[in-house]
Amino acid sequence: MATPKRPGASKKSKGPTVGSGGQGRQALEGRGPTPKASDRTWHPAGKRKAANDRLAAAKSRAGGGTGSGSGGSGGGSSTGGPQQSNRSRSPKKNVDAEVVSGRNSVLEALRAKIPASTLYIASRIEMDDRVKEVLSLATKRGIPVLEIMRPEMDRMTGENSVNQGVAISVPAYQYAHPLDLVSRAVSRGQTPLLVALDGVTDPRNLGAIIRSTAAFGGHGVIVPQRRSAGVTAAAWKTSAGAAARTPVAMAANLTQTLKAMKAEGVFVLGLDGDGDMMLPKLELADRPLVIVVGSEGKGLSRLVTETCDAIVSIPISAATESLNAGIAVSVALYEVARRRAAL
Repeated sequence: MATPKRPGASKKSKGPTVGSGGQGRQALEGRGPTPKASDRTWHPAGKRKAANDRLAAAKSRAGGGTGSGSGGSGGGSSTGGPQQSNRSRSPKKNVDAEVVSGRNSVLEALRAKIPASTLYIASRIEMDDRVKEVLSLATKRGIPVLEIMRPEMDRMTGENSVNQGVAISVPAYQYAHPLDLVSRAVSRGQTPLLVALDGVTDPRNLGAIIRSTAAFGGHGVIVPQRRSAGVTAAAWKTSAGAAARTPVAMAANLTQTLKAMKAEGVFVLGLDGDGDMMLPKLELADRPLVIVVGSEGKGLSRLVTETCDAIVSIPISAATESLNAGIAVSVALYEVARRRAAL
């Protein structure tokens, strides 16, 4: 009579097992020689080699007459410009109106025909040419003008704001699509020059960067949808009205946006104090560029750093540890503009 097996027992007997030598045979073979630094895609030397290869390919296409525009404005794209059919046109939009204050900011907003609902003038304001033009533009466009007391003006614009007795209510800023900034520059026959912010949360820094971008011939600024400053009244104020002339785009995912720009022939440069290339030795100034700057404390994020074609550092005195994000961008934009003007 057969002995019944206990529940859960295996029906097949366990055969002989392979010894430890057989199990570790593959590990004992080794991984071969260490690849060169230039062959490692994540290494700075590998990124530099990839950027040089892309630069050589872009120059080759430009020399063969396949680029579009003049002065390298084709962006090295073999498709004749960025495709626009598959991109979203409506990144995150604010729903609240903004109050922009300051004579320069208000005047630039009215000159740019930004939609406005109300113009506020402080009582007994000292009239100058800017205030007179503000009143004239508002009257021609049918914008209501309200005279209010100084305390009410200060409460409306913020107690720490220098409103200069002038404020205007404007709708929430309408952000552009990042790739549209490239398309606009190419359509004008210009070489794209953009600035992207990675973790910059101070709107005053954003305003200063917008102002510098406009001053040095940049075509726009890109901000991430999350953990970043937006175009608020403080940014408007610091930009001294440049936000009315320089478009700002919002990226749902900054890393993916930078990769999409690279696919369109744009070179991505990161600014960092520990960069592998010094700014005076930059060789990509004549190519389509997006300059990425991080926060003063944390710098560039890991994913953005890995996406950059090159990490550029600005030579500064040893007595200064780092530069403010707005100042760093200004220095980089000036160097690019200077090199392009010399071509």
